[in-house]
Amino acid sequence: MMKEIISQTTWQEWLGVLFSIFQVVLARYNNPKNYLFGIAGITLSLFVMFNSKLYAEFTLNIYYLVMSIYGWVYWKFGQQKHEIEISTANKKEWGIVTGIVLSSFTIFYLALTHFTDSDVPIWDSVVSAFAWAGMWLMAKRKLENWILLNISNIISIPLLIHKDLYLYAILSLILFCVAISGYFNWRKIINKKNA
Repeated sequence: MMKEIISQTTWQEWLGVLFSIFQVVLARYNNPKNYLFGIAGITLSLFVMFNSKLYAEFTLNIYYLVMSIYGWVYWKFGQQKHEIEISTANKKEWGIVTGIVLSSFTIFYLALTHFTDSDVPIWDSVVSAFAWAGMWLMAKRKLENWILLNISNIISIPLLIHKDLYLYAILSLILFCVAISGYFNWRKIINKKNA
């Protein structure tokens, strides 16, 4: 079975996963270069998700691409023309996050059920909705990005297994573990700054 899984895995999937692992590890260590690996991994993942009929994930990857470019510029320069510091989300930002989750879920669900042949519109929409909000928080360098991204990661694992994307399911599990570590590392940075 393992041999069959490996043989049916495309080179785009292998490289997309590899670059994505580098991206999240660099993000965990607060390194802005994480976005450069993210851009490479996302570009390859676009092909994989479209071919697997995970259309919300495909759209999510387009969003990731845009937010990765934005995030890299914001992390490096921000409004102060120097690298922006990690912080926690305020009430206004939580309101925006809630709006992103609810609106993106609704849009994806309606689009997937009415305009595509998706066989997993609810799960594809939920994964994408939390990831959209988490990526927005990461681009803003907010601690809580790890929480929202992990909600997306944990739900995506069975979805990706259902779609026979085992390597991406393993990636989601790795991302889940790194995100836990990233959360505590960023929390430590905030506490050190506030001390």
